[in-house]
Amino acid sequence: MSHEIKTEIETTIKDNSVVLFMKGTSEMPQCGFSSKVVNILNYIDVDYKDINVLSNDEIRQGIKDFSDWPTIPQLYVEGEFVGGCDIIIEMTLSGELDKLLTDNKVSFNKDAAQKIREENN
Repeated sequence: MSHEIKTEIETTIKDNSVVLFMKGTSEMPQCGFSSKVVNILNYIDVDYKDINVLSNDEIRQGIKDFSDWPTIPQLYVEGEFVGGCDIIIEMTLSGELDKLLTDNKVSFNKDAAQKIREENN
């Protein structure tokens, strides 16, 4: 990964409380896994920055190298890598995502998060 790409990724993660590296955009996800994470974040009303890895192959590979995680999407909260689609779903259903967002002072709709859990039990 080039120094420029690493710096761009680091700056994006540092400058935004929540960042989702994904295929497509939050308005138009381009894969099912990205769409699932977008649906969760949008439903619980998290303000996040979406980065479309399909628009830049260097970013697409760079984020995988940066996190040492082989798949997209990748969610970062306050500079920390959280995980991909399956992890975000598990964390949403267990309440861990609520705790992570709360601990990092990230605003979200707690009632909507609870509704997801109720509808998936």
